[in-house]
Amino acid sequence: MPRTRHVAAVGSVFFLAFAVWVLGDWSHGLVRLGVSDVTLLVAAAAATVFAALVARGTRGRLRLGWLWITVGLLGWTVGQAIACYYELVLERTPFPSPADAAYLIFPIGACIGLLLMPTERTGRFRGRVFLDGLIVAGSLFLASWVTVLGPIYTGGGTDRLAFFVSLTYPASDLVTLTLAAVVLVRSDAEHRVALTLVTVGVACIALSDSVWTYLTVLNEYESGDVIDIGWVAGLLLIAVAAAASRQSIGDDPDAAELPGWASVWLPYAPLLLAGIVMGANPPTLLRSGPVETIGALLVIAVLARQFLAVSENRTLLATVAEQALHDPLTGLANRAVFNERLDSAMAVRDRDGTSVGVVTLDLNDFKLVNDHLGHPVGDDLLIGVANRLGHCARDGDTVARLGGDEFSILVCGGVDASYLVAHRVVDAFERPFVLAGHELLVRPSVGLAVADGEEAVLSSEELVRRADTAMYTAKRSRSRNVQSYDPELKLADEAVDAQLLNESAMARDSDGVLAIQLLGDLRHAIANGDLTLVYQPKFELSTERIVGAEALLRWPRPDGHVLTPDDFLPLVRRHAMMGPVTDFVINRALDDALVWQRASFDVPVAVNLFAPSLANLGIPAKIDHALTERGLAPASITVEITEDMFLDHLERTRSVLEELRRNGIRIAIDDFGSGYSALSYLRELPIDEVKLDRAFIEPILADERAAAVVEAVVGLAHVLGLVIVVEGVEDAETAAKVREYGSDIGQGFYFSRPVTAAQLLELLRRQTRASTRSRSTP
Repeated sequence: MPRTRHVAAVGSVFFLAFAVWVLGDWSHGLVRLGVSDVTLLVAAAAATVFAALVARGTRGRLRLGWLWITVGLLGWTVGQAIACYYELVLERTPFPSPADAAYLIFPIGACIGLLLMPTERTGRFRGRVFLDGLIVAGSLFLASWVTVLGPIYTGGGTDRLAFFVSLTYPASDLVTLTLAAVVLVRSDAEHRVALTLVTVGVACIALSDSVWTYLTVLNEYESGDVIDIGWVAGLLLIAVAAAASRQSIGDDPDAAELPGWASVWLPYAPLLLAGIVMGANPPTLLRSGPVETIGALLVIAVLARQFLAVSENRTLLATVAEQALHDPLTGLANRAVFNERLDSAMAVRDRDGTSVGVVTLDLNDFKLVNDHLGHPVGDDLLIGVANRLGHCARDGDTVARLGGDEFSILVCGGVDASYLVAHRVVDAFERPFVLAGHELLVRPSVGLAVADGEEAVLSSEELVRRADTAMYTAKRSRSRNVQSYDPELKLADEAVDAQLLNESAMARDSDGVLAIQLLGDLRHAIANGDLTLVYQPKFELSTERIVGAEALLRWPRPDGHVLTPDDFLPLVRRHAMMGPVTDFVINRALDDALVWQRASFDVPVAVNLFAPSLANLGIPAKIDHALTERGLAPASITVEITEDMFLDHLERTRSVLEELRRNGIRIAIDDFGSGYSALSYLRELPIDEVKLDRAFIEPILADERAAAVVEAVVGLAHVLGLVIVVEGVEDAETAAKVREYGSDIGQGFYFSRPVTAAQLLELLRRQTRASTRSRSTP
């Protein structure tokens, strides 16, 4: 298929030649009639051919949309061929005629095609588009009837059938034009150029049809008139739109963003216009013709549209609430739901003596699956595991994903039931998982802890800790059976630390590395400043300029491996080293921010404060002292709350955060929705920013529900006056989508991988040089 610019160039030459010929009045009579008729036939045939080529070369909804547009254009072409036969061969122009029936196929096909165009929306959205088109078309029709068409109709002397047919043209064009405009406003960037050309083309056809209607009613139209230019322009624009649609397949989405309010208010502007026009005319005119019928239909359409809007909003709110309590990848309960139900079960146990069991498992060598087969395969594996665990549990049990590859099952109603479920879990992994053409035999490490009626005092946290200890003991021994908790378990803490070490990417011998060695190395690294920070740049989505950086803690090992916080922070928490680590992160991040500022780059740095640190009432003074010592403003640092740890001291945490806010320091929720009840954070804590976890962002291109959740959360955050930061932006399509939803800031590998402080400074300098060159270019 020819490229868009070639089609546009040829179409422009063809159009200009015809327009100059018509406006120059170079011929009259049969010659003028013949040239005009043949030109319209060629333009219609060209548009039909290009639309058919697009329908043939695409698939899915885009193919169906252009297929229906092809049907409409084919009808227009047949109608023009019939008109040519009447005018050039029979030398008469009957009206109405079979040509009119063919012409009117175009708006029908175009409307259906526009409704089928891919807009990444649901069927409920397409219903609203149809109603928007109906409201706008009806409103404009009423305004036209009251001002122009009504008086002509009531004047008498006009053939009713001819008038009805001539009236059908502008009415159907109004519906088509409105649908095109609404779909354009709500379209994605990939199809926006083609839909813009279609909309302008339909507008040209509609304008010519309206003028033709007026002239026909007055019996003053002749073929070859100036209005023929509008029909030719509209048909050629649709041909160019087809070429643009075909060429845009596979292109990266455009970065442009259209305001969402345009689509909300679009149908009400013409409705208000119709009300004003009707209110300025006598009641007798309003009771003539179809005014009352169209008015009643408009009322029904407006009510139906409002019902759809309310229904969709309620659905989105329900989805947001559901996602806040469920893991977005697997659909299982999240940690918040699991802990809430565990607390309830333990309360019943304290009262009635009913046994409560916790089965905890994680997947052996899950990291290898991610590293060698990719994260999508890893996600598929987690979904498969969730499905199998669901079949292992009984009715009334709670299956939850706690994070990563860790799952838990809450079992109530007897010790035997807990053992039964645990052994079902082991048996469920005897069959391999078939993923991406590979058969993977994945083994879990399964731990079980049961709180029976004999132990008087036992907290939910202790029961979970016991189940974790049993699971890590099973992992250390590579056991394929259920490991039950026993107070006599040897080296339970060392087993936990060995698991953390194994999950990092470090080399290991056949006996593993003793936890005491890892702990000693970690203490030495903290004392000697061997930890380091890298920075994930934060980009303003509207300009793609760096507006901040998130500090990420790293531990370089002597053997060349670099550990992330997931690998060693559990050791830090358990052995009371969180204070020195927090001091290091704050001071090193502010030192680097000071270097950037002295280089004339005022880039704020974000640091993660984990839950135990947030309960420390001395944190605000410590940060304030670090800022004052360096002469930095409070805006130089943002404190991020990590959501993967439970906030044991919520009241103390709120006090700490409120004091930080009073000192001018911004607060952000990190990994929103990945673990505990993030929605309660928005209510309970003083927050400035919300960072959407990558688990929310990854599925938005393929999952409409996930996309709807993200769009709703962005809207909710903006209503609350919060800044939205999107994590995990890995490609251009995702960047364009979250930008379209109104997100403020993005970070991820699409923009930049984590870099050192010096590398970030070079990125800032390169950004400044590029901006300077852009301003100096004429």
